[in-house]
Amino acid sequence: MILINEKQIEEIKKHGEETFPYECCGLLIGKFNDDGEKEVLEIFLIENARETEAQHNRSLITPKDLMRGEKYAHGKGLDVIGNYHSHPDHPAIPSDFDLEHALPVWSYIIVSVMKGVAKGVRSWELENDRSKFNEEEIKEI
Repeated sequence: MILINEKQIEEIKKHGEETFPYECCGLLIGKFNDDGEKEVLEIFLIENARETEAQHNRSLITPKDLMRGEKYAHGKGLDVIGNYHSHPDHPAIPSDFDLEHALPVWSYIIVSVMKGVAKGVRSWELENDRSKFNEEEIKEI
């Protein structure tokens, strides 16, 4: 389960709408709770580093941007607990590309942006054997 507040969900939706028809991306900053839940405390926007012609269906967070996000999180005593990205004119379901590039433990929030308007927001977690994603319950706090 991932805990996130309405303001943070709205930030993700807004980022997806602003970058449409391209994918947006960013990091989820928060903490791993003792009961196995992940709690989002901040959204860390990142500029999609993928080449422009591929941004309509791919996003890229560079190692440099990931390190910048990790440094920011650690400076606040927090962790990077996942990332988010948008799917322009596609459902909020992970693609094969998403599966190939995901890491276990992290949460992957995907926002579907249809014709420029954010619609569904869903969260996914990768199986430890990296074979598939399982939908993760989003609990608004």
